[in-house]
Amino acid sequence: MFPYPLPVEETMRTFCDSLREKDRRRYAAVEAAKLGHGGLTYLAQLLGLDPKTIQQGLKELQNPPAVPPERCRKKGAAANES
Repeated sequence: MFPYPLPVEETMRTFCDSLREKDRRRYAAVEAAKLGHGGLTYLAQLLGLDPKTIQQGLKELQNPPAVPPERCRKKGAAANES
């Protein structure tokens, strides 16, 4: 099953590799959900992730946390630049 052209697959791998672990599994989960049947297996192979990791991402997307996600940057970090 190869629903995406090779250049798109390469871009997806590069993008996924640039993400934090939590974001990586959620990105893979969104892509797998878009593909439907067989998508999880395809994305696991394409992105080098364990299928269980993508399943965890699907669960996280179905039941988002009640509190906002942690910040990527420290509060007020820009004010400390010289």
